[in-house]
Amino acid sequence: MISRRIFSGAVTAGLAAVLGSAGPAAASPREAVAAPSDARPRPGRRVRNVVLVHGAYADGSSWSEVIERLQSAGVNVTAVQNPLTSLADDVAATERALALQDGPTILAAHSWGGTVISQAGTAPNVAGLVYVAARAPEAGEDYTALAGRFPTPPATAQLVESGGFKQLSRDGFLNDFANGVPRRRALAMYAAQGRISDSLFAGTTTVTAWQHKPTWYAVSKNDRTTSTALEQFLAARMGATTIELDSGHLSIVTHADDIARLILDACDQAG
Repeated sequence: MISRRIFSGAVTAGLAAVLGSAGPAAASPREAVAAPSDARPRPGRRVRNVVLVHGAYADGSSWSEVIERLQSAGVNVTAVQNPLTSLADDVAATERALALQDGPTILAAHSWGGTVISQAGTAPNVAGLVYVAARAPEAGEDYTALAGRFPTPPATAQLVESGGFKQLSRDGFLNDFANGVPRRRALAMYAAQGRISDSLFAGTTTVTAWQHKPTWYAVSKNDRTTSTALEQFLAARMGATTIELDSGHLSIVTHADDIARLILDACDQAG
């Protein structure tokens, strides 16, 4: 069941106190080609462009189920292909995609992509930011140190390093990164896994776009790649309109209806 609410200062205080001390079935193939029932094209929609930024250990195709729904709702969608070689390189790829948009744009990110949009999201045509189980650092923040204040997710122990790049082991990908994803889809995503440079996560942002743009956040309550408590903290810190899903890390696959609807809410409310 999805709970929708705006995190208040009281929630932030509750999460600060914490620092001191199998979900719904996946969408069927038939469902995957339809927009959410309440997300038909709307003539009065304020924002009609969406740029999607993928995370580490993935590529732009990880957004496929969401893309189909957004397109069915009449939205122009662009999925960035991050090189995952450095924060600067990923930001540059996102900025190139933003430059191609013909008007106000919602910038949405999954996982590591949240760091990217926290930097790139200051572009003048960005009307709002959507974070999905995503990082959301402040400018110059040591995100690794921040994450260390929360429970360590199982996927962290499943990294395999080779030639200056890292990837998740097969078991780590299927059981921790893609928990809840139908096995055939998870295996296909594993085959297309984006390997990250050893230095990728060392990059730090110089701006904090979410302090200046309206924000939305989707928390994954069964996440084995990013701590759920960390996601809740980040959503509360930015004052995001927030939903919580009974999902693993890849809610963009298993809960594509909910993620598409959240992005469409941003399209309707931002700008």
